[in-house]
Amino acid sequence: MSPQSTPPAVSQFAGDQWDLPPLILHPFNEHVPPSTLLDNSKAALMLSGLIPDEGVDHDELSRRLLAGRYSEIRMLFFLGKDVFRWIDQCLDWLERVPGLHDTELHHQSFAGLLTQSPPSVVTEKLIGWGVADYVAIFSRAIGLNSLFVAPPPLETLAVDFLRNYHHYADSLFHCYMDSQPHRRIDSRNFRFQLYASGEYSRLLETEWGRAES
Repeated sequence: MSPQSTPPAVSQFAGDQWDLPPLILHPFNEHVPPSTLLDNSKAALMLSGLIPDEGVDHDELSRRLLAGRYSEIRMLFFLGKDVFRWIDQCLDWLERVPGLHDTELHHQSFAGLLTQSPPSVVTEKLIGWGVADYVAIFSRAIGLNSLFVAPPPLETLAVDFLRNYHHYADSLFHCYMDSQPHRRIDSRNFRFQLYASGEYSRLLETEWGRAES
């Protein structure tokens, strides 16, 4: 975020704490076999000369690379839909909380919370799921969703974009964060939980069972 658009600090919240709606992540219904993403990684290494090409010609390696990149774009897009749904829920929650009106909290505030200062319980769960670079994953998912309203068809994307989509998505995220002056928030004041959709459904079923007993 550029210095000119950096919002004021969050000192006005002092020691107050609020619990936000949970972030629910849904499984990808893409039917993409793990081998596709593995082929993408291997093709990238072969094209760069870091590992032997195993006799596969350049065009085939490029095809594998682009197919893998496109699968990654689609998965990030659907992840971003979950994130944007959560941000909208946070804004709805905000409208019902006394004392938080007119505090310059906007969509970007919650996007920044997720990518820059998530609660430790969230980062621990992500790392437990094997998602170490969650900052890049969430920021790129947000960036892609700031541009596309649906996953773009493969044939509409330029080869350079497919090859380097992560750089474009990073830039889109920064553009999105700079597009609206907003107040920064962090997990000292704003807490939330992270669930996979199936996990959250089971949690609700358990709570309903206790309420009925």
